[in-house]
Amino acid sequence: MNIKQAKEEIQNTVRAYLQRDENGNYRIEPVRQRPMLLMGPPGVGKTQIIEQVARECGVALVAYTITHHTRQSAVGLPFIQKKSYGGREYSVTEYTMSEIIASVYDKMEQTGIAEGILFIDEINCVSETLAPTMLQFLQGKTFGNQKVPQGWVIVAAGNPPEYNRSAREFDIVTLDRVRKIDVEPDFFAWKEYAYRQSIHGAILSYLEIRKENFYRIETTPDGVAFATARGWEDLSEMMKMCESLGLEVGQDLVLQYIQNPAAAKDFANYYELYKKYREDYRVDEILNGNISERAVAMLQKAQFDEKLSVIGLLLSRLNEKFREAFLTDRLTEAVFGRLKEWKKKLEDQAVEPETALRQLAREAEDSLNRRKENGQTGRDEEAAEYGCVRLLEQYARELITAGPETPEAAFAFVRERFAEQTGRRSTEIDRVSAMLNRAFDFMAVTFGESQEMVVFVTELTVGFYSSKFILENGSEPYDRLNRKLLLGDKRREILTEIDGLST
Repeated sequence: MNIKQAKEEIQNTVRAYLQRDENGNYRIEPVRQRPMLLMGPPGVGKTQIIEQVARECGVALVAYTITHHTRQSAVGLPFIQKKSYGGREYSVTEYTMSEIIASVYDKMEQTGIAEGILFIDEINCVSETLAPTMLQFLQGKTFGNQKVPQGWVIVAAGNPPEYNRSAREFDIVTLDRVRKIDVEPDFFAWKEYAYRQSIHGAILSYLEIRKENFYRIETTPDGVAFATARGWEDLSEMMKMCESLGLEVGQDLVLQYIQNPAAAKDFANYYELYKKYREDYRVDEILNGNISERAVAMLQKAQFDEKLSVIGLLLSRLNEKFREAFLTDRLTEAVFGRLKEWKKKLEDQAVEPETALRQLAREAEDSLNRRKENGQTGRDEEAAEYGCVRLLEQYARELITAGPETPEAAFAFVRERFAEQTGRRSTEIDRVSAMLNRAFDFMAVTFGESQEMVVFVTELTVGFYSSKFILENGSEPYDRLNRKLLLGDKRREILTEIDGLST
């Protein structure tokens, strides 16, 4: 299965394993809660989906790359204990608690969450001395003489032998005690994730045209050459930083992330074209309503790859705006929730309004920092919550300056200030909606209801921020074209034709 399907499978398993009956017992007995074993090539996203599952299921996460550990850290250190058997005293060897098991208990204490995922990565790539311990772990859920606590779901990951010389095959005895999932690279599954992560538009456009370079591992006379999902994501972050600093993104830089010379050279050349298209077609002007006849004429005569690249530029810029609107919306909701708490404090306690507001801001920041430290937040939640903290602190400072005489007057003052935030949210939504409509206008003038329009509407449907924005705020041209162009056989036929043209 692809990485998206694997994530759903693990998510469903965590929820199923942690279901309790009316007596508080797990409905599936812990002895029947088989560990999940993800087997797939390196860099396909196995570790990331575990982090996402833990966050979305609201459970704790302890993750270990087991190849970094010794038998002693996994099993514990031996020590001599005196015991009596049959009236005689003997010296026997016992073991301290495994570092891994201790980490589980530490995580429970730190987070206050009693249930979680214990994730062991590269489990089939351990040394000879540690291999029996890993088999014992999968078969009996123990490290040394210590069991994994109940309520902790075991997920392990490994690489098939063809990708890692030190990888080992599991025997039937072990495989019969786990749930094995083979994960394969899938560009379309990754693309949904890539939109959520705001992967650089040049990478998305390039891989749409050169899907064979999304995940590629091959042996050459010079060694192993490879391109992985992890490599593309890390390259995206570096590219965005280079662009903001005015630094060059050349073939040498690309090759440091995409360690397949042919793919790296091809992408570096494409990126130069991508920058040229950005200059030639001036996407920001299109989204601001300035559709030049020259740009329309150029694009109508262009090759299909160039058309896809320009559509990618439009979608990339729109995705930035969709995310900004999403964060503004979440920030507004977060502030609204905290202000409701503040109002209740003012009603229930004899406390200075400014003091109570600052206290709420500190509580919000402390809570976020704890969740962030424990890996229970995503970047969007962090951006919205930190924005909420800053806004609450700003309201508190303005209260001091305004000096309202009563708690009621203080609340009325802050409510007026919050109205400005809700106004900003409405303005942001209107602005982004107008940009989306102008993008549709440009697409209609240039391509009409053609396969290019199908690509555009399909990508809006796939993108996390775009689909969420349209669902919450509506879009007449999207609804109309979605009904007309993306129905059943016609949609499949057109997309098959597009896929053939782009390979």
